[in-house]
Amino acid sequence: MPKIVLCEPHWEAAVLTVAGVLRFEGLELGLLAGRAGLGREVSWAHAIEVADPVPWLRGGELVLTIGLGLPADEPGRRAYVRRLAEAGAAGLGFAAEVLDALPPEVLDEAEACELPVVGVLGTTPFIAVSQAVARWHAEAALRAERHAIAVQEAIARAALRSGDRGILAELAKGVGGEALLLDVEGRPRAAHPAGERPWHGRARDLVAGMAGPAQAAGAEERDGRYLVVHSIGLSGHPRGWLAVDSPAGDPAHQRLLVSHAAVLLGMTLLGIRALRRTLHEQRARLLPAVAEPDASLLPEPPFEVVVFALAVDDPLAAVLDAIADVAGKTDQERLLLTPCSGGLAAVLPAAAGLGARIRARAAELTGVAVGCGASIAVDVAGIPAAIRRAADVAPADSSYVDAEEASSWGLLREALRPAALAPFTTAVLGSLREHDRRTGSELVPTLRCYLDADGNLETTARELGVHRNTVRTRLRTAERVSRRRLDRPRDRLELWLALAAEDL
Repeated sequence: MPKIVLCEPHWEAAVLTVAGVLRFEGLELGLLAGRAGLGREVSWAHAIEVADPVPWLRGGELVLTIGLGLPADEPGRRAYVRRLAEAGAAGLGFAAEVLDALPPEVLDEAEACELPVVGVLGTTPFIAVSQAVARWHAEAALRAERHAIAVQEAIARAALRSGDRGILAELAKGVGGEALLLDVEGRPRAAHPAGERPWHGRARDLVAGMAGPAQAAGAEERDGRYLVVHSIGLSGHPRGWLAVDSPAGDPAHQRLLVSHAAVLLGMTLLGIRALRRTLHEQRARLLPAVAEPDASLLPEPPFEVVVFALAVDDPLAAVLDAIADVAGKTDQERLLLTPCSGGLAAVLPAAAGLGARIRARAAELTGVAVGCGASIAVDVAGIPAAIRRAADVAPADSSYVDAEEASSWGLLREALRPAALAPFTTAVLGSLREHDRRTGSELVPTLRCYLDADGNLETTARELGVHRNTVRTRLRTAERVSRRRLDRPRDRLELWLALAAEDL
């Protein structure tokens, strides 16, 4: 009889392995060969007495046999063991009555393939092994269900006690990983643990790929980690994104907890939105556009004064929803919204560039054209005049018009003839457009976005929905193809004028 190694009694683990089966109480089992494969996961144990059991396997089975299916020749028996190992079987078990006659090449091949061979000893029947494996999986499912309920309850308590950050902390603890909350544009709002982590960039890439007019979720497993991204919101456009990175385990269990947390985050967001909407409605009634607003309600000057023109029943609610999606918490609390003759006026921090982003988001949420006129007020006293200037240039179509640029831009447009511009734009952009046509590289749109963002890589990447390294690569290629350098003022001006010619 081959040498049998007995193992210690039952132990509890996250997954059931061959080593775990050998430790089951009440079973007489021993290891004959293949110690290196004791970590193979066991999904089932079943008796199979056929010459080729592979077609009947799905992976993870402990194949039990009394040897009826073993081929009569040595090469055949070695091939039998190899096929089981290659098919993903967890191990091979033999009954006690055949151990004395077990061919040595079976054990040799199992050792080489790292396939555990188990001896079912004494009076232990095969059915007892199958029942023990089934019972372990049933108990594991019950443990996972209880764990999910406990984590859900902890997340709910955290939502009442400490809001978004509490939800992220309990969720991360529950899955043994890390959590990240992103706004609708993919910018981080909160994280546990705090700060940028290596996986955050990949989460933003997934968000960019799923962004659209409906709720969405996605996941990927890589390098033993499981990344889940879930939209926030109860219906319609996503109001933000929740991303969780944790050790790969039970995907259904992990997705369930992430989905539960996303629902709570959505409910929290809707509650905060309702409070802010009430606050701004009260401010709008108390502070007409012709009055000088209270400086304590506003951001630091100078101000971007924007007039939104949109044909919906509740423009204040639509703009507030857009502000909640794209603006930071401080910007949402320290701003003024008030009705005016041209629509709805908003006083925003000038440096944030919020007006155009709010307009774009409001158009997404409402599905109607949102025209936006804008002006600058250097102090509180200049806000009423800035509102009038912005209302004068607010367009009927879905665009953003700056009152300070509108008049000078019009003069420049009238001074230039399209026929004279064409050779110039061809000379500057012709090679770039040809490269884009051949390779689909999108160099021209990337250059336009980069120059409009005043050379800010992060803003350009966010607007294009790509990683900043992708932007860097495209810009280097654009410099090479166009034979112009973006750090040289004259070259940069030529590129900007050629790109702006289409608007002219």
